[in-house]
Amino acid sequence: MSDCIFCKIVAGDLPSKKVYEDDQILAFHDIQPASPIHVLIIPKKHIASLAEAGDEDWVLIGHIQGAAAQIARELEVEQSGYRVVTNIGANAGQIVHHLHYHLMAGARLSPLGVHN
Repeated sequence: MSDCIFCKIVAGDLPSKKVYEDDQILAFHDIQPASPIHVLIIPKKHIASLAEAGDEDWVLIGHIQGAAAQIARELEVEQSGYRVVTNIGANAGQIVHHLHYHLMAGARLSPLGVHN
């Protein structure tokens, strides 16, 4: 998608600080981190959100989960703990409509919950 910021990063039109890349996914540091370590993991294929994933995308989504575990090992946070989360839709806080997972670590993270 020509107006998708993550598609532009995948295409090399916008810079990123890469952490991991293979033929299906790209991981890079978030430019507005919410924790000391905040990496975004995205499929190179444009999928708007988890809700938009098709049956053919589940293997790719599983691959993202495996990459998240590998990235956590490489960043040496697998023992201290890390969070992997995706937001789906406006009420969940999804801003960029390209499926992406946040890997956050490096500090004690607050519990997830409902905020008014």
